[in-house]
Order: sequence, then structure tokens, then C-alpha cells
Amino acid sequence: MDFDKIIAKLPYTKPFLFVDSLSYIDSSGAAGSYCFQKNLEFYEGHFKHFPVTPGVILTECCAQIGLVCLGIFLLLETSEKDINNLAVAFSSSQMEFYLPVYPGETVFVSSEKLYFRFNKLKCKVKMYNAAKELVCKGELAGMIKDSSYEK
Repeated sequence: MDFDKIIAKLPYTKPFLFVDSLSYIDSSGAAGSYCFQKNLEFYEGHFKHFPVTPGVILTECCAQIGLVCLGIFLLLETSEKDINNLAVAFSSSQMEFYLPVYPGETVFVSSEKLYFRFNKLKCKVKMYNAAKELVCKGELAGMIKDSSYEK
């Protein structure tokens, strides 16, 4: 599978795109990475004099790599048509956080599909830092479909 094709179909752009690369994807899960550049705007206020990546942004990174990229792969795998208008709705998250992520750090996300039925995808996700330490883990779910052909 062409990883760049999957990333290009993501419904996000900078500054809200949290996927730099994919390293693995199949019908059971996905893996990829993202570097939190030092100049990202949210670091200016989170936290004053000691910037750290907000948990909601770490969750979003896990969702984009582990849930949405996998969902795109699954849709491409099961559809006879190309995806032209991706619709994504995040429906639930349960995350546990263990370590902070600082400006300039690269994280690595992996996911394991729990189920994909009726366009609802649920996955277990894990995020690691460059030292291979567990940053956070949890379960994420969302609805994902190609809405190009709806009237």
C-alpha cells in the first residue's frame, strides 16, 4: 500500500495534521510517527515557561494515525471506488497518559483494530517516545465513510 496516498486522503491540513509518516498498515492495524515541531502555536500557552504537548493533541495524533489512516485503508480495501470525500466523526476516547511530550519530540503511534462494522471503527492505540517509553495508551472510536456518493 502507498502510505503517501493514505496520508493525502486525510481530511486535515497543517496546522492540524499530526501525521508525518506511516510505517505499517494492514487490515488489523497501523503505525506511524509525528514530530511535534518547537514552533507549534499551542506551546506558547501550555504551560507558561515550561511548554508541553496537551493531552488532547496527543489523543488527536493517536486518532489520526491509528484510527483515521487505518479507516482509510479499510475503506480502500473494501470499496471498488476511490475515496474522494472522506467524512470522519470521532465518537469516543478513553486515554491514559504516562509521560509528557515536549516541543521537538517525535512520537510513534501504533493501533490494533478491535472492530470495523457499519462504518464504525474502534481501535486500541499506543504512543511511544523516541526512547521507546510508553507515553499514552487507550481506545478510540469513530465513524468513517466516503460521502462522495451520497445525495
